Amino acid sequence: MQHAGSQILVTERLILRRFTIEDAEASFRNWTGDPLTTRFLTWPTHQDEEVTRTIISQWVTNYAHSSFYQWAIIPKALGEPIGTISFVEINEKVGSVQVGYCIGSRFWHQGYTSEALKAIIAFAFTTLEAGRVEAMHDPENPYSGKVMETCGMRHEGTLRKADWSNRGIVDAAVYGILREEFRD
Repeated sequence: MQHAGSQILVTERLILRRFTIEDAEASFRNWTGDPLTTRFLTWPTHQDEEVTRTIISQWVTNYAHSSFYQWAIIPKALGEPIGTISFVEINEKVGSVQVGYCIGSRFWHQGYTSEALKAIIAFAFTTLEAGRVEAMHDPENPYSGKVMETCGMRHEGTLRKADWSNRGIVDAAVYGILREEFRD
């Protein structure tokens, strides 16, 4: 793969960009401090803004590596982060990336996550030259699967008791799209 780092990506309604430490307050307010948002995630709800600031600080440091991909999801109309999308795993041998995302519950069902995921899939295939993009979700969170389907990903199967989230040990529904299936 041709690593390029977390470049700015612009869609019709969104700007996907690197986080800055100044994003901590809005990030905590919009999603990291929201137990509804983190219910199906692998990290706990942040108890205060300082936890969010520490995590973002680590991300800012990691941007020095061209193989680190973590974007803030920012609606142009709002001008502040409402969630995040990233490549949580990269398999160089296979040429695949696994996407992870979350968005604050106040912003659910508005198409923001699908719009961000479409941009990230296009980036993976056109810039990184990945051969495969995959993502997983807890079947108890079917809306996440709908996001994946909206972006052209296909359900490839469900791994039983194969993942862990704030709900405990859970099943993992796996979705994927191959470069030759991608339609920009």
